[in-house]
Amino acid sequence: MTATTHDLNELKRRMQGTIAALKTELSGLRTGRASPHMLDPVQVDAYGAMMPLNQVATVTIPEPRMIAVNVWDKSLVHAVEKAIVNANLGLSPATEGQVLRLRIPELNEERRKELVKLAHKYAETARVAVRHVRRDGIDVIKKLEKDHQISKDDHDRFSADIQKATDQSIAEIDQILGGKEKEILTV
Repeated sequence: MTATTHDLNELKRRMQGTIAALKTELSGLRTGRASPHMLDPVQVDAYGAMMPLNQVATVTIPEPRMIAVNVWDKSLVHAVEKAIVNANLGLSPATEGQVLRLRIPELNEERRKELVKLAHKYAETARVAVRHVRRDGIDVIKKLEKDHQISKDDHDRFSADIQKATDQSIAEIDQILGGKEKEILTV
């Protein structure tokens, strides 16, 4: 019985992992304000390997609508510039020595709607992932019951616990999406 309780905790951990991934994806969406997290998805080809931007440069916010990227190694400036452009964030770097300046343009209404659609797509992907975790958990419980390791009552109780965890995770995803949507649509 402890293994099944442990399984529920494992399922909850996997669901939380999905939510954390959603938060990371949403933090990369531009909302009209500069944020160092906007550059989190940027991977730089440095020293023969793909590295996160924050491992080759310092990202700062000198103004509300500006991001400054201070590249530590002069030889990587071009690679960082290329990585930012290739990340499809809609940002064009202006290079001054080892510092790249990224001006955050005002978002027009059409772009805001596109970002909201993209946020909804990320959220739906997260919901699907949570449902896959639920399905995995239910499959384990069905197998345990089929192998006569748990009773029908245990099966029903564990299924209800898994569904409750799923509902909580999806509610959290919807709450995160609502907050991001509000952030995108308000100036």
